[in-house]
Amino acid sequence: MTETLEKKLDHLPTEPGVYKHLDDSGSVLYVGKAKNLRTRVRSYFQQGRKRSGRIEVMVQKIADVEVIVTDTEVEALILENNLIKELQPRYNVNLRDDKTYPYICVKNERFPRVFKTRSVRNDGSKYFGPYTDVKQLNQMMDAIRSVFQLRTCKLDLSKEKVEAGKHEVCLQYHIDNCQGPCVGEQSEADYQETIDQVEQLLNGHTKALTAHLKEQMEAASANLDFEEAARLRDQIQALETYSEQQKIVSQDFEDRDIFGLHVDREEGVGCGTLFRVREGKMIGRRHTYLHQIEGRTDEELMLSFVEDYYASAHFYPNEVLLAVDPNDHPTQDTVPLEELLRQEKGRQVPIRVPQRGDKASLVRMACSNAKLLVNEYKLQRMKRERDRIPEAVKQLGEALQMDDLPKRIDGIDISHLGGTETVASCVVFLNGTPRKSEYRTYKIRSVEDGTPDDFKSMREVVRRRYTRMANEGGPWPDLLVVDGGKGQLSSTVTVLKELDVYGLFPVIGIAKRLEEIFRPGDPDPLYLGKDHPSLKLLQNLRNEAHRFAVTYQRKRRKKKTLRSELLDIHGIGEKTAQTLLREFGSLKQVKQADTEALAAVVGPAKAQKVVDFYREGEPAEA
Repeated sequence: MTETLEKKLDHLPTEPGVYKHLDDSGSVLYVGKAKNLRTRVRSYFQQGRKRSGRIEVMVQKIADVEVIVTDTEVEALILENNLIKELQPRYNVNLRDDKTYPYICVKNERFPRVFKTRSVRNDGSKYFGPYTDVKQLNQMMDAIRSVFQLRTCKLDLSKEKVEAGKHEVCLQYHIDNCQGPCVGEQSEADYQETIDQVEQLLNGHTKALTAHLKEQMEAASANLDFEEAARLRDQIQALETYSEQQKIVSQDFEDRDIFGLHVDREEGVGCGTLFRVREGKMIGRRHTYLHQIEGRTDEELMLSFVEDYYASAHFYPNEVLLAVDPNDHPTQDTVPLEELLRQEKGRQVPIRVPQRGDKASLVRMACSNAKLLVNEYKLQRMKRERDRIPEAVKQLGEALQMDDLPKRIDGIDISHLGGTETVASCVVFLNGTPRKSEYRTYKIRSVEDGTPDDFKSMREVVRRRYTRMANEGGPWPDLLVVDGGKGQLSSTVTVLKELDVYGLFPVIGIAKRLEEIFRPGDPDPLYLGKDHPSLKLLQNLRNEAHRFAVTYQRKRRKKKTLRSELLDIHGIGEKTAQTLLREFGSLKQVKQADTEALAAVVGPAKAQKVVDFYREGEPAEA
């Protein structure tokens, strides 16, 4: 941290607000909100503070900090949400829909139009949605057209032009689909009352709206205005038809928002789902995919999703149900969210995490939908990856004269130290990219220390890997690459034939000295140009397999060295040494542990022997 930045941190305000972390080029790394800006921002730079790897990397890049003071925490929440959407900082949770779903827009104009749109603009209009189910959206628009007589034209209905008679009525007026505001036949106040009723319907409040229309119908009938009463009757029938199509999910007819969450840590993606329930009926579902989730808890992700929704919402329910509680995470603070709901609703809105009963079932349903959407996203991403085949993969398939492209490649390498500590690795490349979650290491059992035998080691690894693959039904590679020449290739082919899987996929060997590529049954090696993209792909695969094998070997050797020191203690055997290292994590931690801590793991007698051994004099650490 620079001296300038340190001075800046000392003079930050203590009021609530929003802060921006910037790198040395002025780009925004992260946007956050705080109850106390000075305390929150300084916490990032505290020595010894436990942080995730993602935040640790970000802190190293911070060159400057900018803050914006707000009057309240609620204002900070809304401002943070807007800045994140505008700036898309790298280290914030990235919330986005998988595609642009349609909304219903109530246009900001003198006589507002109501129409479908996929473009949300900051023009003062109100947007309801998004609607992930287009059928439901069309049902809603049909109900609006049937119940209300709204204009559909794009005419400028300013007061001056209407009074000057600049417009004429159209067909919609003559077939009673519009009441003619363009020629002054409908007042602005009367039209706005209709728009208020439309917004009631869009917010799911059909019960109150139906009751209001029935009162108007009865009043019209009492005044002998039977034409108006018949029109209102038809509106009520259309409204009741639409209401019957909505799914009832609770019998208490309450307004509530139900938030679900599912996170796939391995794939680095999550999904938040929202079920909007109005008067006990499901009126819509919304979902948002969550990216850049590394180092974030489920509670943090849930809070980000919920805050993102309510910072720009038009309606606030009587109750909020969550899958996980953000208050369970000590760094999270839901007070701004609770205060926002209280201010907008005019009273306290309970935020609950139900564990049993009907409400818990609704939350589980939301989480199940989130899981389905994550799986759908993964399938779509796999399809995109399959469709985006690198040129190196295509050229490798052509060079090897393969019928199918080698999209999935296994690479096997053997490593040992002068015939000792023999290990093997198998790495997987998918579309030319390492698939590290599918890497595997093997401790070679068939070769004795001191007698290196790469061919025998290769046969063991191939047998173990593809026996298991045959039992589990794959996934089979499109190509197997073994590090070595004709001998390693021959050993591999022999085992594949024994397993009766030879021919399911091509296999080649690559010799390092001249980068020769050997194929079964071909006495002459294949040479690719040193700048050939497919050769670089094979080299990357081989180097990655070697790196992974050597890393595994070093890890084993280090554990063995540490265990050997503990084995110098009289009365400590192999099993006890392994237990100590596993429980304490390192030899240094074992040395520093007191008798009581050691006794809890290996018993008081052995604990005393360990303590006495290191008190007498520690051997040099390997």
